[in-house]
Amino acid sequence: MDFWVPVIFGLFKIGVLVAVIFLSIKSHRDGEKEEKRKKEASGQYAAAEHAVDASESELKVDR
Repeated sequence: MDFWVPVIFGLFKIGVLVAVIFLSIKSHRDGEKEEKRKKEASGQYAAAEHAVDASESELKVDR
């Protein structure tokens, strides 16, 4: 019986660590999505989307 106590506590510890890591990554991603949504709503993000792309065919120089 003395063998199973550290095993159970170890599994519990690993489970808690996995849950905390998952929730912290999820929270970070949700925060980035919220910031992006706020930028789109304020119009700052829209200006960056309409920037001129140098890879467009009309901007290339024929040699």
